Amino acid sequence: MPASPTDKRVCVARIGAPSGVRGEVRLWSFTADPAAVARYGPLSTADGRMIEIAALKPAKDCFLARLKGVSDRTAAEALRNVELYVGRDKLAPAGEDEYYHADLIGLAAVDTAGAALGTVIAVQNFGAGDILEIAPPRGDTLLVPFSKAAVPEIDVAAGRVVIDPPPGLLGDDEPAAPGGSDAR
Repeated sequence: MPASPTDKRVCVARIGAPSGVRGEVRLWSFTADPAAVARYGPLSTADGRMIEIAALKPAKDCFLARLKGVSDRTAAEALRNVELYVGRDKLAPAGEDEYYHADLIGLAAVDTAGAALGTVIAVQNFGAGDILEIAPPRGDTLLVPFSKAAVPEIDVAAGRVVIDPPPGLLGDDEPAAPGGSDAR
């Protein structure tokens, strides 16, 4: 069973390179309203440090942020690529057919017959849409398109997702080779 929402944290931003010499950093927000990242109060890092956004202003493809306690370029450089998290309980409920990645990670993945496929370990997006990464009990991870066709059922409360694997995903139903079944 996955952890309760209050035990989970959601990555809401990532700190980028410093901007200038006074400690400002580039900041990429992952929230629906990008500027809302400044309203969550102190954010935590993966290692538990607390970081608070003192000021935020739009830039070309990100924000420029001034962080409390960061007053020079050296301190800002030390925070490059640090991800910032907020407790799941501070976020608005997801809408119908919407899910926070943190709610999906850790769910059991089963096929349409109920056989275990593994555990959702990540939600990836390489530009063509979300993909569930599933770690099977052994072997390489499975990458499943996060679509209604491939993932027809999601039951966060029960701790599982149902996968209707596309042909070839599990290696047992390879599509026929072009030109007939004897082509090699």
